[in-house]
Amino acid sequence: MTTAEKLVKTLIEKKLTCATAESCTGGGVGYAITAVSGSSAVFWGGIISYDNSVKRDVLGVPEDVLAKKGAVSSECAAAMAEGARRRLRTDLAVSITGIAGPGGGSAEKPVGLVWFGLASGGARSRATVITDKKIFPGDREAVRTAAIEHALTLLLGEIA
Repeated sequence: MTTAEKLVKTLIEKKLTCATAESCTGGGVGYAITAVSGSSAVFWGGIISYDNSVKRDVLGVPEDVLAKKGAVSSECAAAMAEGARRRLRTDLAVSITGIAGPGGGSAEKPVGLVWFGLASGGARSRATVITDKKIFPGDREAVRTAAIEHALTLLLGEIA
């Protein structure tokens, strides 16, 4: 059983819903979830926020976070996850923002750096938000694949 299959099964059992806010994975987490039969009962949708304007205008990431911390930061990942949870009215939301490469990295933010946000709480209550940072090795596809799997694992770990 894949992580996505376990996640959907557990969400159904616990009567919980989830959403995604993705940047560098371009909808890959949503794709993995919706590949599972029955996922429509628990997955409300996802927001692909590749451009900062979408992070700001749709997900509600504060402009000062983008200007001072950058799109690839703990603060941005947290705001993205909470924005998706709030906007799509779900119990959980996961966010991903990172540098998949091959370009775009720096000494401070190397290629492979990915920040995750996980917002949880009732669909109408204030969320608890945690963030997680990983640096994945490999090429663009390897970084994106690892980030998708880690996001699914974070969601599953929150409810298992």
